[in-house]
Amino acid sequence: MQELLGRLTALDPAASQSLRVIACFDELIAGDVGVHGLLSAAAALAGRPVCLARGTAVTRVDSHGGSMDPVGAPIHAHPVMDDVEVWIENPADETAELDAIILERLALALLIRLDTKRTSAVPPRDMTLLLERGSSATDRRDAAARLGLATNARYRIVVAPLFATWTRNPRGPEDVVATPFGPVHAAVVDIDAAPAASPVGIGSIAQVEEMDRSFRTAMIALRLHDGSSNENSRADDLGGLAEMLADLPDDRHDDGDQMAVEIIASHRWGAITIDALVRSGSVREAARIAHVHHSTMTDRVEIITDTLGFDPMSGIGRTRLNLAFLRWRLRTSRVLELVPTRNA
Repeated sequence: MQELLGRLTALDPAASQSLRVIACFDELIAGDVGVHGLLSAAAALAGRPVCLARGTAVTRVDSHGGSMDPVGAPIHAHPVMDDVEVWIENPADETAELDAIILERLALALLIRLDTKRTSAVPPRDMTLLLERGSSATDRRDAAARLGLATNARYRIVVAPLFATWTRNPRGPEDVVATPFGPVHAAVVDIDAAPAASPVGIGSIAQVEEMDRSFRTAMIALRLHDGSSNENSRADDLGGLAEMLADLPDDRHDDGDQMAVEIIASHRWGAITIDALVRSGSVREAARIAHVHHSTMTDRVEIITDTLGFDPMSGIGRTRLNLAFLRWRLRTSRVLELVPTRNA
């Protein structure tokens, strides 16, 4: 599928978008994702709110996966089954073709997912209860039991963008979960499981009561993925830094070290040089990693040192630089923005 998408992107971007929509819903259907997750995926793909009407009950979801108050009546609704229909808000001629495909696949997924005996428009969101930081230990254990998880076992959370194609599907509960960075495909897996998607973030090991920690570290790992390789990004590779980064605020930009990294990264060579420095033990080794001459790296280190105001090659200096660089990478991550939209 990915190879086909690549060829079609060059020939027909619209066809590529259509196939991405189909591939996305195929993965969600295979994972038995819940109703809210399916609506979140459709809204993210459309870039606009999506609504589900089931009798008189209306569920409205924004493009980040959040719930919204219902407003107005649909202009064009797509039927799912008796007394059930879906629609995308603010339709326009330039998005009509892609909207039709999104609604068609959404309707098919809902037809498979919905139990007509339910009295509620949306089934219980156990994955959300399991992964939300504010959930109580009791709520997590109850949600885990409904999902078929053992409360005394240890698991990991894996997360991927909605458009990711899984080459080895996760064997465990799955759903689409809303995050401040947009909806993601989340799954619970055994600690030694090796599900693979591109890109994907793999969280730390945790028991059911601490599953939110695994989810948060998985999001850190995903957001640090450069989006250009098929390798998994693992929280384990960061050690305790993953949990520390997960607990730090994302919206603080006035930190002196981060501001200095921002200035350095504005140079064409900035980010790759910092990356080489934090991965090396010497200027010579950093030059080898960055594929530049030793004298060139020496000149760059002088500029970086002047900008930072401390020696990036000293023990504490390297730690400060690494932390500031990781936070800059998180803040500038675009790994969740690769999904095709109507503006693509």
